[in-house]
Amino acid sequence: MTIRRRLDRSGGVWAAEIDALAASVSRVVNVEADTDIVREGDTPTECRLLLEGWTCRYVPLKDGRPQILGLQLAGDALDLQGLLRGEMDHVIATLTPCRIGIIPHGVLHGLVERHPGIGRLIQVETATEAAITRRWLLNAGHRQAYAGMAHLICELFTRAAAAGMTEAFRFPMPLTQTELGSALGLTSVHANRTMKRLQQAGLVSKRCRWMTIEDWDGLRKVAEFDPAYLNLDFPPP
Repeated sequence: MTIRRRLDRSGGVWAAEIDALAASVSRVVNVEADTDIVREGDTPTECRLLLEGWTCRYVPLKDGRPQILGLQLAGDALDLQGLLRGEMDHVIATLTPCRIGIIPHGVLHGLVERHPGIGRLIQVETATEAAITRRWLLNAGHRQAYAGMAHLICELFTRAAAAGMTEAFRFPMPLTQTELGSALGLTSVHANRTMKRLQQAGLVSKRCRWMTIEDWDGLRKVAEFDPAYLNLDFPPP
């Protein structure tokens, strides 16, 4: 997946603006898995774009068991909060090896002034991140684990499709049962049992860090999944 593919599907961003944003990446860095790349309390001077890999957001806890509060896939901006607010109130960490593009804040501010579409894109990204957080709160606090897991899978599949990471109804799933459970507020044991229920129901299958949606309509029904909150401007597969 390239960042261009994601931007091409964002309404209101013209080709010249896409080129300008892509050209603003000052460098690309490779980061190993299980590495904190932005820490709570940091005041970043650069924005990071995830080009390859998976990252997560979490808030450190004294007992050492933080809950995953968000997942980022290729094409996602990682730390727009640093551009808009300054100090970071959470940690961003890699879950897999990642390639990350770096854009200095000064350069990005200049792009927003010259290219209104880029400013709109930042607003859409920020609003979408908030909308995803609300769905995650609903999953963890209200939905039963079975429906919550189904909803998370639907979301990740839809976002992976937007990033060009899918093969028909198959997409990469590098998350461990512990990480899936953390994203839903479940223990790893409960997450494992819930995933097995979805597989036994013929809705999904998982093999070698890939997940296949065996029954998309059935999975969406269980999850009550409506992708409108993702602001992707195109329907899921």
